[in-house]
Amino acid sequence: LSRVALEGCALVLTFGAKKYASDNWRQGMAWRRLIGAAMRHLTAFADGEDTDPDSGLPHLDHLACCVMFLSEFQKKRMGTDDRFPPRGNEK
Repeated sequence: LSRVALEGCALVLTFGAKKYASDNWRQGMAWRRLIGAAMRHLTAFADGEDTDPDSGLPHLDHLACCVMFLSEFQKKRMGTDDRFPPRGNEK
């Protein structure tokens, strides 16, 4: 893993701890909230915006944190899996 990327995630976690509460993400949350945040950060980056205006930190570092949270939530069955159910074999 990249040290630079890990340091970026650490800065996002520090920002989140100040904005919300330390380690509040460990309580779990609705998955769609994280999916939405991840998509907003990815879209902003894809549209040419490098830095999140709220935090002043890179969108990609925010995106990485969202994905890491979702990965842990899925593996530990944490939070609320409120994704839309998978579609059947629709044609």
